[in-house]
Amino acid sequence: MVVSPNLAHPEARRVRIPPHGLEGLLSVPDGASGIVVFAHGSGSSRLSPRNRRVADALGAEGLGTLLFDLLTETEADDRERVFDIPLLAERLLEATRWLRLDADTSERRVGYFGASTGAAAALVAATRSEHEIGAVVSRGGRPDLAGPLLAQVRAPTLLIVGSHDPVVLDLNRDALAALRCEKQLAIVPGATHLFEEAGTLDQVIELAGRWFCRHLGAEDDA
Repeated sequence: MVVSPNLAHPEARRVRIPPHGLEGLLSVPDGASGIVVFAHGSGSSRLSPRNRRVADALGAEGLGTLLFDLLTETEADDRERVFDIPLLAERLLEATRWLRLDADTSERRVGYFGASTGAAAALVAATRSEHEIGAVVSRGGRPDLAGPLLAQVRAPTLLIVGSHDPVVLDLNRDALAALRCEKQLAIVPGATHLFEEAGTLDQVIELAGRWFCRHLGAEDDA
């Protein structure tokens, strides 16, 4: 995928996702075949600069995006809730149900992009959703926290890890072995956990974009 920075895509509109009124930013380009829902990691939010950069790039390629807070402000102050994977997965499911009722998104395929603990929540949600999840991408994620549910994931799953993030890389290798769906592990050379090194987040964008475009139906045949 070659990101096209000059390709116009709509400004994100503010939304609130029921039943908890979770704040979000939804962008849906004309003709978008899919919507990528972002699940941030612990200590982050819908305003995560890395996730917003990825979302902007996906939007430039014609994919819709939803960044939202998985917890209310009160819940986010409770460290146990921040790491409560079943709770975070349920919030993703609530967002998916809401997308199915929104006029702009009801007919579009849904994918999940999870970072850190959000990756585990995305994988768990993918096993429990009553709607088909078209693809999952994990960035520096902890898919291992999905536990035995990994074997139940059916959505094509891409795990992206930095080569200089050895502990997480080992955990992702174990998770890859447990997955029974279409799967891939992509290792970004020189990247640490947050992909702060020059050019490493660009590689995440490239990898994630190709995966979502392929599985959400937006692949450019050229």
